[in-house]
Amino acid sequence: MPIPLVDLTSQYQNIRPEVDAAVREVLSSGAFILGTRVKDFEEAVAAYLGVRHAVGVASGTDALWLALRACGVGPGDEVIVPAYTFFATAEAVSQAGATPVFADIEPGSFGINAGRLEACITPRTRAIIPVHLYGCPADLGPVLRFAADHDLKVIEDNAQAFGAEYSGRERGGRKTGSLGNAGCLSFFPTKNLGGYGDGGMVVTNDPVVAENVRKLRNHGGLEKHAPEMIGWNSRLDELQAAILLVKLRHVDAWNARRRSIADAYRELLKDLPVELPQDPCYGKHVYHLYVVRLTQRDRVKAHLDSLGIASAVYYPIPLHQTIPYRDTASGTLPEAERASRETLALPMFPEMTEEQIRAVAAAIRQVLE
Repeated sequence: MPIPLVDLTSQYQNIRPEVDAAVREVLSSGAFILGTRVKDFEEAVAAYLGVRHAVGVASGTDALWLALRACGVGPGDEVIVPAYTFFATAEAVSQAGATPVFADIEPGSFGINAGRLEACITPRTRAIIPVHLYGCPADLGPVLRFAADHDLKVIEDNAQAFGAEYSGRERGGRKTGSLGNAGCLSFFPTKNLGGYGDGGMVVTNDPVVAENVRKLRNHGGLEKHAPEMIGWNSRLDELQAAILLVKLRHVDAWNARRRSIADAYRELLKDLPVELPQDPCYGKHVYHLYVVRLTQRDRVKAHLDSLGIASAVYYPIPLHQTIPYRDTASGTLPEAERASRETLALPMFPEMTEEQIRAVAAAIRQVLE
C-alpha cells in the first residue's frame, strides 16, 4: 500500500465523535465569529504555553505580520530572518512594510545561527524572527542575549513546533513560542496541532502587543464600528476553534508518538550514510516533519516515489535565492544553500504503523546500500 507523508483521515477517524460533536454545537449555536469557543481556545493555548495572552487569527502567516506590526515594525525597518525556512517568514516582513535581512542557519537544528546576527544588524534593524523548524527548537539563548544587547524585538515563528520545549540557560524549561516578545502559531491542517482549514495565533506576555493584535485582526478596533487604527480582517473562526479545542487534548500524546516514530527511524537508519534529526542539547523536538540529510537526496526520493512512498523537499530554494529576494540579498549563505540540496522529509504522522516505518527504512536501505 502507498505510504503518505501525512495521514489526516486516520487522525479524524480516531477522534471523530469528539470533533463531530464540537462542530454540531457550533452550528446549533448560530455564533461563528469571535465567540465563546475562540475565547476558550485562546485561554487554553495560553495556559498550555505558559503565557498571559493568546489571540486567534486567520493563519500562521497573518500571525507573523500582525505580530510584527503589533511590535511596532513597519516601513523603513529591517528584520533578521533565517535564510532557510518557509517563504511566509520573510513574506510577512515584507507585508509589514519592512525589509528581511537573511542570516545563515545552524546545520543541525536548521535554526538561525546567532553567530551570524552581528553581520546582519544595521541602524534600521528592529527585530529578529527565529524559526523553530520541523519541530526542532532553535537555540534561543544567544538570540535573546543579542536582542537584549541591541534593543531588538524577538518574534518566534513557532508554526511547526507546537509543544516543543526549550531548556537552555536563557529562560529554560519553557515551551517554544513563549520566550520572545511574541510567538506565532499556525493551525494549518498538517501541523502538530492542526485544524480543518487555515488558522493561526499570536501569543505574548506583553499586554500592549496582545491588545494591538486584537485590534489589528478586527479592522483596527476592539468594538464594532469603532476603529482605532488601520487594521485587517484576520479572525480565527468558531468552527476551527472548537475543532482545535478537541485536538489540543490529544496533542501531547500525538507528539509523544512522533518522538517514538523518530526513535524507530533512528534505530533502523543509524548505520547508513544519512544524517538523522536529533534532540538538541537545549530542547525537545516534536518532529512536525522528519527531515534527513542525504548527499544522494534526489536518487533516494526517486526510489521512494517509485514504491508509492511519499517524501518531500522542504525547502528546495533558500529564501535569499527566491525570485522576490534574489536581487536584494547579498552574498552566499552556505549552510542554507547546502540544506536546500540535501534535505528530505520522510513520512511522519502519529498514526503511522510499525510496518510503515520499517517499509520506509527498507526502501532507503535499498538505495544507500
